[in-house]
Amino acid sequence: MTDPRNEYDVIVVGAGAAGLSAAQVLGRQQRRTLVLDGGPPRNSPADGIHMFLSRDGFPPLELLEAGRRELHPYPGVEVVTARAAEAVGNIDDFTLTLDNGDRHRARRLLLATGQVDRPWAVPGLPERFGRSVMHCPFCHGWEARGKSIVVFGREPAEVMLAAYLADRYSKEVTVVTNGPHTLPEPVLGNLRGLGIPVAQEPVTELTGELDDLTVQFADGSSTRCQVAFHRAPVEQQTSLAVQLGAELLPDGYVRVDEFARTTVAGVSAAGDLARLPALPDGLTLVSQAAADGVRAAVWLEQGLFRAALPVPLG
Repeated sequence: MTDPRNEYDVIVVGAGAAGLSAAQVLGRQQRRTLVLDGGPPRNSPADGIHMFLSRDGFPPLELLEAGRRELHPYPGVEVVTARAAEAVGNIDDFTLTLDNGDRHRARRLLLATGQVDRPWAVPGLPERFGRSVMHCPFCHGWEARGKSIVVFGREPAEVMLAAYLADRYSKEVTVVTNGPHTLPEPVLGNLRGLGIPVAQEPVTELTGELDDLTVQFADGSSTRCQVAFHRAPVEQQTSLAVQLGAELLPDGYVRVDEFARTTVAGVSAAGDLARLPALPDGLTLVSQAAADGVRAAVWLEQGLFRAALPVPLG
């Protein structure tokens, strides 16, 4: 027999900006909600978040601590530090098994587990990612204005980041491809037009810290810069969406509709693990993740309400 204490209206998997925002909405609607906190968020190395009204420059972990405190008035919301290892079931009857072996049931699931950045395996680069190696010009371009910049990339979208930074923030930008590239001529033409050199030597190491970085090349040469940018490849933080049978888009994001619903009935997704098919890329802003969580929770609540009506609404 299932312990009723382990049965919930909604289980929110992930306790970042999206997950906590969703839990707040659900708590205010008196829904019994379990939030699974699987560990530090993707942006935990950053000094501060940006473009979040009233929280510009706020440390990411402090934001989440504040969010958890704001859940205290809602007795229906429970936050547990654990990772979900397995998810099975269907609408109104989902079961999550945690990494400690505990099992919990829910009528609905909200996946807000985010993605993981996979920076190039260049010595010194991964450990600086998020601190002196940035990923987003909207998030960190302002702090890089007027500084010398290296952009690590070899794909057109990665390299065009250098063109954007040169147009907006700095006249001293260098592209480092970490080996021979096959960039198309239009991209190279844009770089030449902006005076952006392209270094093709393999990189052996990145040393130094913010405002004093050195890129070491295999031929013994080096280049110095004050800040670096790198649009690292990403992958899903967990396999839960795949386990449940949710459709992934070709770029690995979970497919959702305008109501934040996945292709599996009863399973929603919010934050930077999901996107609408019509959008070219998922936004990775904290403010956007929080908004996603609110939207997903509102429509989850509406679905639960309608399902309980004795006469279906048309």
